[in-house]
Amino acid sequence: MPTLPSYDELPVVPGAPKGSSWGLWGPDDRLGALNLLTPEAALAGAACVRDGAVFNLNLELELPGPPLFRRERLEHVVKDLGTIGHDDLLVNMNTQSSSQWDGFRHMRHPVVGHYNGIADEEHGVHFWARRGLVGRAVLADVERWRASAGRPIRQGEADVITVDDLQSTLDAEGVEVRPGDVLLLRTGWLGWYRSLDEPGRQGVSEGRFRAPGLERGRVAAAALWNLHISAVAADNPAVEGGPPPGPYDSETASGWRDADEAAEAMLHFSLLGLLGIPIGEMFDLDALAEHCAADGRYTALFTSAPLNLQNGVASPPNALAVK
Repeated sequence: MPTLPSYDELPVVPGAPKGSSWGLWGPDDRLGALNLLTPEAALAGAACVRDGAVFNLNLELELPGPPLFRRERLEHVVKDLGTIGHDDLLVNMNTQSSSQWDGFRHMRHPVVGHYNGIADEEHGVHFWARRGLVGRAVLADVERWRASAGRPIRQGEADVITVDDLQSTLDAEGVEVRPGDVLLLRTGWLGWYRSLDEPGRQGVSEGRFRAPGLERGRVAAAALWNLHISAVAADNPAVEGGPPPGPYDSETASGWRDADEAAEAMLHFSLLGLLGIPIGEMFDLDALAEHCAADGRYTALFTSAPLNLQNGVASPPNALAVK
């Protein structure tokens, strides 16, 4: 595993603001931190398998329902082929309506564009799919730790999970994040969402987005980079909490014009556009968390097979954890 610079030591590449990993893996790189998923990382993941328990990390494609952020609702059509059988048609399938990887095309950095200075249309999840994602996962069950500390996470609110909360969780679990690990962050949001009745889910979809999540700003971006993870995924809708501050929202997409303001406003801008760290959202982590709490081990073999979709913006993760 190559020695990586700390966040403060990242070289400033012409055309990119401070806090960018551009050029670290070459000028044509489209994998970002996924470059850390080496054969050695796959072997480290395999070494975590003790009892062979397999956990599906993918939410039902129909959830959340109604979809969040005014995204399209999936329609599943079973096409009758007569006496032969059937085909499936997935109509209005938005790759970001359920469990998802945000690809580097998903959110443009408002000042410098997309990761590594590469044009939007030259990125795509097919680069990730053709490589495959296999490594060691570390589960940070922040919801469980916060509850044990007498500060249960307030679901349905913009309850901030600090970098200190994250580190305290990892310390309590007795686990060390290693370079190339996939960090899985459990907030408990998805379990809370499942508990809602239909009017409650309708309210989440229609109201101003509010959810607990990781704090924004350079402090969080630096902390994640300094862990040298290959990706971060959470069970909430955005990894970071919501709603975003400032002038940006999904209706106006006005964004920011200042790099420092953008870095403080949305973690997405730093992770996707500058650091090349993939973001996973609405991963189903509850069953894995129960198993980890029972056996005291918070690591697992992690696999993910994104859609091999040419120039795709995002993808269902098709992710598994094996213990």
